Amino acid sequence: MNPKLCGQFGNEQMDASDELLHKADPSALLTLDGAISGLNAAMATALGRPAEQCLGHDFGDLWPESQRMSAESLVAHAARTKTVAMRVLEFPGRGGAPVACLIEARQVTDPESGEHLVWVHALDTGNDLTSLLIPFRMATKAAQLGLWMYSPQEHQLEWLGGAPSLAALFPDPIASLSRMMSSVHPDDQEALRQLMRSASAQSPWIRLRYLTQHEGWHHLAAQTRRIRLGYDGPERIFGVVRDDTKRVKRREKAQAALTAERQRAKEIADFSSALITAATEQELQQVVLTRLAATFGASGALLALVDEDRLRVSTDAGITMREVDVLHGMSLDHPSPVPESIRTGRPQFIPDREDYIRRWPRGAEFPRIGRLGSDYAVSITPLSEAGNQPLGGWLVFYGSGHRPSLDEQTLMGTLADLAGQALRRIRLQQARVELATALQQTMLPRLPEHLAGLEVAARYRPSPHGLDIGGDWYDAFVMPDGTVALEIGDVQGHDVDAAAFMGQVRLSMRAIAAQERDPGTLLMRTNELLVTMDPPRFASCTMLHIDPHNGRVTGTSAGHVPLLCAHTDGSHDIVKLPGGPVLGVLPSMDYAQETFTLDEDSALVMVTDGVVEGPGLTLEAGLERAGTLAGAALHDGLNAEETADRILDAAVAVDHLDDVAVLVIRRGEREA
Repeated sequence: MNPKLCGQFGNEQMDASDELLHKADPSALLTLDGAISGLNAAMATALGRPAEQCLGHDFGDLWPESQRMSAESLVAHAARTKTVAMRVLEFPGRGGAPVACLIEARQVTDPESGEHLVWVHALDTGNDLTSLLIPFRMATKAAQLGLWMYSPQEHQLEWLGGAPSLAALFPDPIASLSRMMSSVHPDDQEALRQLMRSASAQSPWIRLRYLTQHEGWHHLAAQTRRIRLGYDGPERIFGVVRDDTKRVKRREKAQAALTAERQRAKEIADFSSALITAATEQELQQVVLTRLAATFGASGALLALVDEDRLRVSTDAGITMREVDVLHGMSLDHPSPVPESIRTGRPQFIPDREDYIRRWPRGAEFPRIGRLGSDYAVSITPLSEAGNQPLGGWLVFYGSGHRPSLDEQTLMGTLADLAGQALRRIRLQQARVELATALQQTMLPRLPEHLAGLEVAARYRPSPHGLDIGGDWYDAFVMPDGTVALEIGDVQGHDVDAAAFMGQVRLSMRAIAAQERDPGTLLMRTNELLVTMDPPRFASCTMLHIDPHNGRVTGTSAGHVPLLCAHTDGSHDIVKLPGGPVLGVLPSMDYAQETFTLDEDSALVMVTDGVVEGPGLTLEAGLERAGTLAGAALHDGLNAEETADRILDAAVAVDHLDDVAVLVIRRGEREA
């Protein structure tokens, strides 16, 4: 290289190459493509390796990953545009703290060889250290963070800017560390001290509560970095601040909602369990009158039972005796809302006086009718369906303006059905066995009709040994987004307790499903609820959500047997869904889920272990048998009902020792 180099700016004469590199600050000469042809000891030290290991290497490759792109673009700019380029870069530095330097890159030429080179060197910013802070300020502002600088020798913090909302929390641009510390919550002050004393180049994030003058406590997150300003400049501690107040409040609100949801689900589970286990009418009255109003946020509740076509009334004292006296002994044929609802099996909701008079003009002697709409509204739910023997009903009194949601009405109807089943069995003097049988039928719901694009069929048969009841269940219902939720499960045992626990699990899942549309999250929350109840049993379950329009299936499993998928060519697949352990045993469990597509005219078969396991039948062999039966049924043109019968009959005929349940979901061809 010629010892004389000519600059490209105003034809000024430049120093020789050795003079360019003979500087205290880091300097290097590069080829136009970025390879190092010469550098001084300061640059080698800054890059953290001996000079001989730098020569010939690409300049950008020697920088830390976070700075590589900036270093490469700086050199490329000078090489291609022949203009001076400047950028603040961070060297790795000595002692762990990076060094922020203002690096200049400009093109120079060897006058003898004509070779173009790029000269990069650190500029002296001793008189303008604030220029090195500009990139930090821009980055923190773009990230909606705040930035401050701490001088350990002066024990002073200087606010450097950032997000305007954060700047409002620190009205004084310069403050002492003690002043800052006084605004930090006492329980968080030690964490802040440790942060300021951290010797690492970059600290972990810490959380602290900070008291502002007008807005009260804020939840902040802070992190520090130790940086040297300039090659021989002072070391400073830079703090990055994030305001998590809104995020914390959202999390606290969500946690409060989750806690309330869990509490409500537990109350409903307790309610249903108490209804199921009530052995006398007195116990049934006690369950209803102590829980009904509280469960549905009402001001009072009344239970009216039918004795020889007349009403026998009891109340939770939230309703006056005069009102009770009017209903007590009333004929079931009386033209007023309570007898009519019980007689017809149709729920009623009365929002105001005008609605009452219009529908029951002859029933105006009801004492509180004048205050309907202004003080309260009434919901009436019969304990038996239309066509069955009238058993009774209950009234719930709401505050004015309240109208129960569809979910509340459905849930109240389900609980009323349980109460009706309990009352019927109690009156037949077969409280435990017959009540459990009624529970089994109540908990195995009527499947939804007219599911566009889907054909669903279910079968259940209890164990032939012991009581004619069990813990297997299935369920199917349409979610608010139009997807169809399907579940099948198995509670440990074949007795009254198993059936009662099965009812708790299914009702809990129904209640939680109204808020959670994600199968994995639904099982997680159901498991959390059951674990808090400390049940003596556990349950396995498979949960699917199916979009009937495109066949998209999202599924998860809680320790349940695999899923079967049958095809019209007679073949079948065994689908092992991801998930987690059985419900009600281990706390804080996550349930993974998987999404796949159910092809047109194919069918999913969900079974309990009684279908595919037995004394002489392994799980693998049982799944193959059931899958073969399902594939053959589709190949023979059988519908979902006939397919379910074929699978269930085969299990019962060979080795039916356990409860068995089958749920078949067949996807038909889409309508044109």
